[in-house]
Amino acid sequence: MLILIVTWQCKAQSPLIIPDTLVGPNYNLTMHLDSVQFFSNGPKSITLGYNSNHYLGPTLILNKGASVNITVNNQISDTTTVHWHGLHVPSKWDGGPHTPILSGTTWNPQFQVKDNAATYWYHPHLHEKTALQAIKGAAGLIIVRDSIEAQLILPRKYGIDDIPLIVQCQQFDSLNQALPLGMQDSTLLVNGTRTNNGNIAYLDLPAQIVRLRILNASGERVFNFGFSGNKNFYQIASDGGLLNAPFDTTRLRLGPGERAEILISFIGMTGQSISLMSYASEIPMGTQGGPTMPMIGGPPMDSPLNGVDFNVLDINVVSPTANPILTIPTSLVVNIPYLESQSNTARKIDFTAASDTIMDGPFYFNDSTFNMMRIDYIIPLNSIEVWTLVNKTMVAHPFHLHDEQFYILDRNGMPPPPSEQGRKDVVLVAPGDSVRIIAKFTEYTDSLIPYMYHCHILMHEDAGMMGQFIVSSSPVGIADLFEQYQFELYPNPATVELNIKAEPNVEFSIEIFNLLGERVFYSSKRQIKIPTLQFESGLYIVKITSNKNTFIKKIIKQ
Repeated sequence: MLILIVTWQCKAQSPLIIPDTLVGPNYNLTMHLDSVQFFSNGPKSITLGYNSNHYLGPTLILNKGASVNITVNNQISDTTTVHWHGLHVPSKWDGGPHTPILSGTTWNPQFQVKDNAATYWYHPHLHEKTALQAIKGAAGLIIVRDSIEAQLILPRKYGIDDIPLIVQCQQFDSLNQALPLGMQDSTLLVNGTRTNNGNIAYLDLPAQIVRLRILNASGERVFNFGFSGNKNFYQIASDGGLLNAPFDTTRLRLGPGERAEILISFIGMTGQSISLMSYASEIPMGTQGGPTMPMIGGPPMDSPLNGVDFNVLDINVVSPTANPILTIPTSLVVNIPYLESQSNTARKIDFTAASDTIMDGPFYFNDSTFNMMRIDYIIPLNSIEVWTLVNKTMVAHPFHLHDEQFYILDRNGMPPPPSEQGRKDVVLVAPGDSVRIIAKFTEYTDSLIPYMYHCHILMHEDAGMMGQFIVSSSPVGIADLFEQYQFELYPNPATVELNIKAEPNVEFSIEIFNLLGERVFYSSKRQIKIPTLQFESGLYIVKITSNKNTFIKKIIKQ
């Protein structure tokens, strides 16, 4: 530890920014263009922030069981979305690519908080622009509290002994502007504070038990967190909630999108310093953040941070607070994973690429790129499903499932490590690995707006490593119903007129919705020609009701 202190004492230091908080039930978020002087030389970096923040957004404090009302105001001169990553909400409020927020407009999701106490986050999810917007700062943490967690003796003084850490690694060009691909990412940011390349972020923490909520918000980099001197700590939570018991360890590996909460004891360390590190020398080749892989064509992935240990944050230990937490709990909650014997359906998703030698993509699920017009899976309501994720590519992929938290059944036939035995919504799948997860799809159904599953390496997601599913209360698939009754919509894309081809004696009504969920056309009677000239360009959902059955199709208006 002394060597580390000597190494960094000649560098400039910046106090760590702690994001402000918003408490409900009403939350107002205004996403806006801004700029930050991340570097001492050159122009400011163009950023995105929320409310009064130049970069990132406030931490949202939610209580399980509460009904929340969120107003998102888009002032970034571009279309965006806001996805509540990890939260179980209706798909129309999930914030995926099917619910865009146009520039200058607002979006007003309203839902009841169903999730367990944990650390979640929010970020844009506009297809092909997720990386561009998220790395510029359009993200923030969500802390959910519940009655079970409240009974435990844990640090909860936000910014004092309960610390949010949003860790990012980015690539900037010669004009100090963030690049969405980030293949040579070498600039570390923690809560928007630059913390390498001549500067180090620091934080004063009290000599007691401290809670760190860590989010890997990077576009691609995996971190292998630990503390200088290999000081031990206790992981108490993964993505979607508390573990059964604290896990005593010296390392915490987090892929993009993953979160974890840890407890660390600074008791008796007043006046000492310690560093939060990433021990990337221990990350294997093939996992982004490990040693640089030899490339066959394409842009290089030769960040100077690849495969080396580096400092993330300096911590100075100061006097304890009044009424400090001085003990580590022996137990936390009781997680009861679903049993494989309870499952109704098994699915297999292969992670694939155009060839076995491609390391920079594009990558696919089951050899198919994302298609906004295609529903990949129709999942029956309350179905318990086992998904087998097989990585046939040469790089690791963090797989994220919207809608529900899942449990990991096994990795390559072996039980998951203690760090992954809680509720999860992201799992890192290494090259050649097979990971099985189990989830139950409850409460919310919607035949119009799907949920996503995707790689959380943002450039992979934007390039099409994504699929979508709907949860349906009907035992019959939507696509099957259309084929059975032979409805046909044409032309698609439409310009002036949309035609409906149907069986001669079938009566039906028609509704057309835009992706904000607004109904833009309605006819209670059979109509086979619909004028579309007045529709704005974009994607629309056509809903046809016939003989008490509902049929859904998507069209594009040019």
